[in-house]
Amino acid sequence: MKEFKPIKKINGEIVDIAADKSISHRCAIFSLLAEKPCEVKNFLHAQDTLNTLKISQNLGLEVVNKDSKTMLFIPKKEGILEPKNVLDCGNAGTAMRLFTGLLASTKGYFVLCGDEYLHARPMQRVIEPLKSIGACIFAREDNKFAPISIVGQKLEGFDYTSNVASAQIKSAMLLAGLFAKDVCRFEEPILSRDHTEKMLKNMGANLKIEGKKITLFPLEKKLDSFSVEIPADPSSAFFFAVMALILPDSHLVLKNILLNPTRIEAFEVLKKMGGKITYENIKEDLDISGDIVVKSSSLRAIVLEEKIAWLIDELPALGIAMAFAEGKSVVKNAKELRIKETDRIKAVVSNLQKMGIEAYEFEDGFSIVGGEAKPAILESFGDHRIAMSFAIICSVYGGSVKDFDCVNVSFPNFLEILNKVVENGN
Repeated sequence: MKEFKPIKKINGEIVDIAADKSISHRCAIFSLLAEKPCEVKNFLHAQDTLNTLKISQNLGLEVVNKDSKTMLFIPKKEGILEPKNVLDCGNAGTAMRLFTGLLASTKGYFVLCGDEYLHARPMQRVIEPLKSIGACIFAREDNKFAPISIVGQKLEGFDYTSNVASAQIKSAMLLAGLFAKDVCRFEEPILSRDHTEKMLKNMGANLKIEGKKITLFPLEKKLDSFSVEIPADPSSAFFFAVMALILPDSHLVLKNILLNPTRIEAFEVLKKMGGKITYENIKEDLDISGDIVVKSSSLRAIVLEEKIAWLIDELPALGIAMAFAEGKSVVKNAKELRIKETDRIKAVVSNLQKMGIEAYEFEDGFSIVGGEAKPAILESFGDHRIAMSFAIICSVYGGSVKDFDCVNVSFPNFLEILNKVVENGN
């Protein structure tokens, strides 16, 4: 259990926010498909992404450290190899779902497993569309849960319309489609995170992107290699942005953050709530990045019903911002929160209620009335984003968060950065 003392303000420039998790996962996976070695600078060394990298190594990827920040990912000339062992994803849902898509169309036998939390998360949403195009996949409880067994084989082309906006479903289908017998088409209700299609296109895959629709032509040769410096993760930076907004006289500069529009919607929501946030020093490499400047602000309540797919990871921390906003905030159409690392709707509401904040849950979201909180002992539910979100409010009012070590899944230096900006503020 981690105890937090109340602090007055935070200040400074943060240059060591954890590298983007989504791009790190994809660098480790997509390099398996490259013709030549890929150079990756600033790969995220957190439990989730290291599990993904270890799986890629078990599938034949060679990893060489060029220096303290730069790695070479060297694929086998013969392609992906059949592993001798079970592939352990740990807590990484992204790894399990993306590898399920990739391996479904790769010759060999593969078994994907994870920890107790991952084994409780739904996998049917990926398995069912893959089976509909000929994939041979078996999973626990009628294909609902991991472990997942895969017999890779050549799959049919497809024309698939998803009723869920999910980057993981989209990515799994596109990875399977790379080796399909015919043209593949994928459509989603609203655009989800677009890292997969951007990276595949950058690597020379023959695909056409038309908003929510993607047309993918099967590979005729291996993909081009890539060289990338991974920017900092906006979802990780977001915790400190919220903290700077709610603590008086605070000012933070978050350096070299990924500014992909599908990833910074939560910052745009804070701006709509009255948050003083600007983007500076913008540049473009594999994607858009730059600095985010945040200053203390008075926040007002907001109702969120749209672009929820772009907010899904930040909604717990947005819940903390809502607890400091004037009025009643409401989140709707966010049922996806119930099937993340934990039921994040229940987790956010129950923890806020323990602190004396008026909060209510409903099937697809929650409502929060801003007000004064009191110290409390809170649950992380083994969920890294719940743990860090409530570290924010406990840093204002005091309190403790159980099982705080789960933050190592995505942001192992979270406390180190927090201590640094607190010292700068004093």
